[in-house]
Amino acid sequence: MQQLAFRHCTLTLLDRNFGLRRVFASQALDDWLHNRPSLSEIEQLILKNFQDLLILNSDAWNEQELSLNFIGPVFALAHFSDPYHFNFFAQRTIRTIVAGLHDEFDLGGEPDGIIATGYREPEVPLFAFTEYKRELDPTGDPAGQTLAAMLVGQTLNEQPYPLYGCYIIGQHWRFLVLEGKHYTLSEDYSALTNDLFAIFAILKSLKQIIVARTA
Repeated sequence: MQQLAFRHCTLTLLDRNFGLRRVFASQALDDWLHNRPSLSEIEQLILKNFQDLLILNSDAWNEQELSLNFIGPVFALAHFSDPYHFNFFAQRTIRTIVAGLHDEFDLGGEPDGIIATGYREPEVPLFAFTEYKRELDPTGDPAGQTLAAMLVGQTLNEQPYPLYGCYIIGQHWRFLVLEGKHYTLSEDYSALTNDLFAIFAILKSLKQIIVARTA
């Protein structure tokens, strides 16, 4: 058995060791991205306030400042918290044994954020995200790290549900779905444009999916 940390995972490493394959069409991703609930006027006003902060500071914020001032508030507005059903967790350790093509891996780490079953502690991840300040970062591959956390969630789930994810690089958001050995990535959404309203609607759609799954 080998130990493997999320921070060391790249898409190439996951493809080679777990047989994952990128595909370019997914009904689960399409349903998630396009079955968007409407936004209230209050939500739009709050999001515009967050966006104004991002416009003023996007070139200056470090990763923690981006998280505290923009990403965290956007997720908080979506309200991913239902005690004893699911909750939003940040930098909590998740790990499990995942079967690879030729060996087993003790796969784990501390994602920037997950939505998981459980209340005070995460149990089964349903969604994971990774945030980066810059497009090129010496600490790893945000898509690979996010997908590794999703792979842990997939292994821990008793049912073969799709696993959902997102990685954020500065203003740019991309969404992922993992189904079996296949993963699909969305187009890029810019939080500096009206895409921000689409991003938030996608998060609201995710909440509907999670509420139905944990009912």
